[in-house]
Amino acid sequence: MKTKLLFLLALISISLICCNKQMSDAAQTATEIITESTEVESNDFIESLLAKMTVEEKVGQMTQYTGFFDPTGPVPKDSGQKEKYEAVKSGKVGSMLNVKTVKDVRALQKLAVENSRLGIPLIFGFDVIHGHKIAAPIPLAESASWDLEAIKKSAANAAKEASAVGINWTFAPMVDIGRDARWGRVMEGGGEDPYLGSKIATARVKGFQGDDLSDPTTIAACAKHFAGYGYTEDGRDYNTTDFGISTMYNVVLPPFKAAVDAGVQTFMNGFNDWNGIPVTGNEWLQRDILKGQWGFDGFVVSDWGSIGEMVAHGYAEDNEHAAELAVVAGSDMDMEAYAYQNFLPALVDSNVVDMALLDDAVRRILTVKQRLGLFDDPYLYCDEEREAAMAVSQEVKDDALDIAKKSIVLLKNDDILPLSKSATRVAVIGQLAESKNAALGSWRLGVEDNTAVSVIEGLEPYLGKNMTYQRGVEVYNGTEGFVNELNINFDDESGIREAVSLARSSDIVIVVAGEHGYQSGEGRSRTDIRLPGLQREMLKQLKEANENIVLVVTSGRPLELSWEDENIPAIVQAWQLGTRAGDAIAEVLFGDYNPSGKLPMTFPRNVGQVPAYYGVKSTGRGDAIDLVFWSHYSDMPNSPLYPFGYGLSYTTYEYSKPTITPTTSGASVSVTVTNTGNVDGEEVVQLYIRDKAASVTRPVKELKGFEKVAIKAGGSQTVTFTLGSEELGFFNNDGEYLVEPGEFDVMVGPNCMDTEGGSFILK
Repeated sequence: MKTKLLFLLALISISLICCNKQMSDAAQTATEIITESTEVESNDFIESLLAKMTVEEKVGQMTQYTGFFDPTGPVPKDSGQKEKYEAVKSGKVGSMLNVKTVKDVRALQKLAVENSRLGIPLIFGFDVIHGHKIAAPIPLAESASWDLEAIKKSAANAAKEASAVGINWTFAPMVDIGRDARWGRVMEGGGEDPYLGSKIATARVKGFQGDDLSDPTTIAACAKHFAGYGYTEDGRDYNTTDFGISTMYNVVLPPFKAAVDAGVQTFMNGFNDWNGIPVTGNEWLQRDILKGQWGFDGFVVSDWGSIGEMVAHGYAEDNEHAAELAVVAGSDMDMEAYAYQNFLPALVDSNVVDMALLDDAVRRILTVKQRLGLFDDPYLYCDEEREAAMAVSQEVKDDALDIAKKSIVLLKNDDILPLSKSATRVAVIGQLAESKNAALGSWRLGVEDNTAVSVIEGLEPYLGKNMTYQRGVEVYNGTEGFVNELNINFDDESGIREAVSLARSSDIVIVVAGEHGYQSGEGRSRTDIRLPGLQREMLKQLKEANENIVLVVTSGRPLELSWEDENIPAIVQAWQLGTRAGDAIAEVLFGDYNPSGKLPMTFPRNVGQVPAYYGVKSTGRGDAIDLVFWSHYSDMPNSPLYPFGYGLSYTTYEYSKPTITPTTSGASVSVTVTNTGNVDGEEVVQLYIRDKAASVTRPVKELKGFEKVAIKAGGSQTVTFTLGSEELGFFNNDGEYLVEPGEFDVMVGPNCMDTEGGSFILK
């Protein structure tokens, strides 16, 4: 039963306090938002538990530690670790992260549950981003599949793996819209488009959480980073952001709202500021929008240390002030800043922070723990037999291969692919071809190093002795690791000569080039998004020796491939595909799988076009004229190298002219797609609209529907889309959702540029 969250006891307390002391204006405002705007489930058990808790125990539930000692070993002697140990033991910690075995989880859970006064269980979080023990493709690669069921299944498999080792909460999905390929964290998201991003957010949340969160094979999901982190200036991680309210409402927020509608249990705020306020301390985002308008009833965790970082932003005076600002704004749990632990009790005691704010946060945290089944069984996720069985799951490996194949995008093919299975004298060149680590990507903390199927290993069953490998130019040197920066080779050309000699004596040359997995991800922004190091120089020399080159690009972001597109006959965008990378690439190269992936992000012609995205606004001077005074570059076209939604196949498709039938609330749009080749395939049919004249300017194209259909060679498939208020509306600058009458263009095609359509009038 839904009921207004009154906090009767807290309000009585507030009334008594206010007779003698005055609360801060910010705290008063936050309390009013809680009492007037938030609805949560009435829960007698949680209320009873909350009434028994001391201030220190409440603050403890709002505190998260990373793993700090061997929980199965002796009591730590270091004073700092000893203090943390006692905090866990006395119930003054609510969550742990980076603990990832049943043995360790059980030991810590026992320490908290069997020693603390109230026996409240811990929740264990971990960055389960794309698989856990078995790496799935990076999220951006999975987004290229446009296969929502496969994405959902991938998240579900990750949940099964993670839950088997004791984890019950993941810091995923990242649903930030990313339009700047320089930003390393684009690898972690769903791409540049809010419609596609919203669908992917829904799929991943439902995959992680399943139908029943108390099922020990599911884990709580976390939508991050709320909000605007993908708009970091210059593509530089942790940088500030500067964008308008229309972009916030219409581009940034929709995937987060989709996550709420899908039932996501937690949110994470971010490192960035927006509109001059760090999002960790942004009351409008966390209380007004998320917990108020959207009715989110889970809890919000800070990003690592982001509460304390508000001091560095110049927003908080010190950590005590940061703790006050964060809790007032609606940040419920402090990840590794220790601001809540160190300062909240005194802030409550001095009436600077109202108890109702703590009660709101703790109620939310306890409710999620209850939904996970932890109060019924704190050791629900501690099954050693399931842990052992899950580590070698062939089903998960097979599913990882399936989505890896679907994630590959064929960018160019001048009749060289698929390769013949009877091919002889095939050269394979590139350090990344032999790597069993690079393809695992970034953010795969649970995966054992060097466990990917390399491209060489994937090709071996097809080519055997007909394949000869040369490493070619070294791409990177030094230690490969999550923290370490890779030392990229810009000077040493040794190895190119041998590669060129091999290419000259071969019929086909497969070059694997691109980024190592640790060249993208958090903290790994790049100003130069060409093939790193001397790889392009090697390609130029290889082309002189043999023009029959297939370039396999491995990367965690769109790269600038202008020279490659002009000079190389076949280009395959293989991203970083995880554990089964080599198998997936080989199946595509030899035609056992017909590529069907489509780009979730625009590939620019040059880094100077970045941020590059299709959903731009029309300018007053957007059309080419004879004079110089129109919106363009003087040294290259405005158009991208490869547009959003683009991807080729080993067959061809023909689209009929769409049939647009107006309805009372919008339109019905039908198109027939025919496979005109001789190979079965899958095509992602995409629908875009343009609101021709609106009270707030709209993009020239907006994705508002897509369907991935399998079509036999020579066969046809009719796809019908329905456009209604959900697809035709937008938010104005006051946050009001409007569906305005007028003319709409409708465009259908295989990508955002190659479309055909018509228009209709919405009355």
